[in-house]
Amino acid sequence: MEIKNEILEEILPLVRKPARYLGNELNAVRKDPRAQKVRFAICFPDLYEIGMSNLGLRIIYGLLNSLPEVSCERVFLPDVDMREILRTRKIPLFSLESKTMLSEFDFIGFCLSCELSYTNMLAVLDLSGIPLLAKDRNSAFPLIIAGGASVGNPEPAADFVDLFLIGEAEEALPEVIERYKESKIKNQKLKITKEEALRELAGIKGVYVPSLYEVEYDTRGVIKEFRPKYPDIPARIRKRVVEDLNQAYYPVDWIVPYIQIVHDRAAIELMRGCPYNCNFCQARSVYSGLRSRSPEKVLELVDKISRSSGYEEFSFLSLSTSSYPYLRDIVVSVSDKFQKQAIAISLPSLRPKSYLGALAEYLAKVRKTTLTFAPEAGSERLREAINKNFSMEEFYSAISSAYKAGWQAIKLYFMIGLPDETNQDLDGILEIAQKVSKLRLESAGHPAQVRLSISFFVPKPHTFFEREKMENRDKLKESILYLKDKAKKLSKKITLDFHNLETSILEAVLSRSDRSLGEVISRAYNNGCLLDGWPEHFKHELWLKAFKESGKDFDFYLRERSADEILPWQHIDVSA
Repeated sequence: MEIKNEILEEILPLVRKPARYLGNELNAVRKDPRAQKVRFAICFPDLYEIGMSNLGLRIIYGLLNSLPEVSCERVFLPDVDMREILRTRKIPLFSLESKTMLSEFDFIGFCLSCELSYTNMLAVLDLSGIPLLAKDRNSAFPLIIAGGASVGNPEPAADFVDLFLIGEAEEALPEVIERYKESKIKNQKLKITKEEALRELAGIKGVYVPSLYEVEYDTRGVIKEFRPKYPDIPARIRKRVVEDLNQAYYPVDWIVPYIQIVHDRAAIELMRGCPYNCNFCQARSVYSGLRSRSPEKVLELVDKISRSSGYEEFSFLSLSTSSYPYLRDIVVSVSDKFQKQAIAISLPSLRPKSYLGALAEYLAKVRKTTLTFAPEAGSERLREAINKNFSMEEFYSAISSAYKAGWQAIKLYFMIGLPDETNQDLDGILEIAQKVSKLRLESAGHPAQVRLSISFFVPKPHTFFEREKMENRDKLKESILYLKDKAKKLSKKITLDFHNLETSILEAVLSRSDRSLGEVISRAYNNGCLLDGWPEHFKHELWLKAFKESGKDFDFYLRERSADEILPWQHIDVSA
C-alpha cells in the first residue's frame, strides 16, 4: 500500500523539516515497485540528517539499485512531530521514494553503526506495524537484516533481527538477494517455512542467523555453551571482506539533500583496514585487512561525484587517512584542478607524518577546514600501553607547518578511563593542548583555537582489551572534574568537549552483552527510551528501570571477563 499524495500534502506542512520525508532529492533512484522481484528498504535508524551522512547507507542504496529486478528505498526514524502524527492518524511508516508501507518490502535492512540505536530500530518496526521479535514474524513479514560497526557483537539485537551480515556488504548482499529469489520460488512451489529459508541464507559466508543457535547459561548468567541447532550451520561466522576496492561498487550519483545534514559533503573512501594495531580499536579488527583505492580511481570518483552533485567539499575517509600512500598526490591533484571552484578537502583524524607540513600548504589553497588529530592519550607511557603509534615530534612539526600555511584551528581526540591511567596522564592532555595552541604564536602572533574532544574508553569486543573492565563512573567523574578544574587556568582558546558519560557507559553495557539483554532493550523502548545518542533525548533513569524490571544487573556487563569465560561474540570470526 502506498501513502496517498493527499495525505502527504496534508501532514507535511505540520512537521518541522518536511524535506526529510520527500524522497525526491537530486540523484534519488525511483524504480517502478511493481516491476521488481525483490524490494529492499534500507534504514539508518536515526533522523534523516544523521542517516544521510552515513557512507554505508549510500553504498548499499546505490549498489542494490544497480541490480536488475531489485529496488532499494530509504527510510529513517521520523522526528517527534512526525511520529506523533503517524501514531495519531494510524499511518504506517513508509519509504521515501515510493511512499510504500514498510511491511510490504521483502527486506528491511538496518545500518547499525552504534549500539545506542537499538531502541530506534524497534521504533521503526513498531511504527511500521511489524512485530518487534523475530520469533513473532512469519514469512508474511519482511526479513529483518542488519549490518554495520556494532554487529561485531550481534547478540544484544539477536531477538529482533532475522539475519546479520558480518563484515562488508558489497559482495555478500547481492548473494543474499539471489538466494532469497530462489527461496521465493521454492516457497511458491513447496511452501517452505521461514526457518527453512533462513537456513539456506545461513549458508552464505558472512551471514549469521541467531535463531539457528542455542545458548545455555550458568547460574551467574555467564554463557555456558553456544551451539548451532543443526549440523549444516557453521559454529563460527567468518566476516566478508571486499578484496579489491577498485572493483567494488561506489556511489557516484551522490544524493543531494534539500536540508543541511550533519556531514554535508561528499565522501571518498581511500582505504579499508588500518596499518596500525591500536589495542583499543574495534574498527581495525572488524575492517581488516588493509586495502587501498588507486589514486586514479580516487580522482575518477572525485570528478564524477563533483559533476553529479555540485558538492564543494570532499572528505577523504579511512581509519588512518594519513597512511594512504598516495595522499599527497591526491590532495595536490584535487586542489590544483578544483582551485577555481574553491573545493574544500577534509582529512579526518590524521596521524603526524613528515609530509603533512607540505600537504598543509596545498590544503590552504582551498577553503580551510579544521585539522584533526587523535593522540588518544596524554602521555607517551599510556600511548605505548594502548599501542598508539603517534610521534609527538612529527605532530608538533606538522602543526607548525599548518599554522604557517594559514590554518587557525585544531581538533584533538583523547580518551580517558584507560587502564592504569593516572592524573599525570590527564595533565598531559592539557599540556599537549597548550603547546598546540601556543605554536601559532610563531606564525600569527596569537594562539590558536584548540578543541579537545574527550571520550571514555570502552573495552570493545574483538580488541586486545575485550576482557578488561570498564572504569567505574565515580572514577570517571573525578577525571572529568579534574580536567575541567585544571582547564580553567588555561587559555580560553582551549575548549573541552566531553562525551556524555552515562551514554558511554550504556554503550559499553550494550556492546559487551549477550542475547539475554533483548528483554532489557524491549522494556527500555516500551518505557520511552529513544534517540539515546542524543543528549537531550537520553533517559538514563528509564534504562535503569528496564534493567530492574528484567532482573538484570547493569554493572554485570561492565566487569572484567576471565580468560576461560565464553564471550558473547566469540562465534564471530573477524580475522582477515
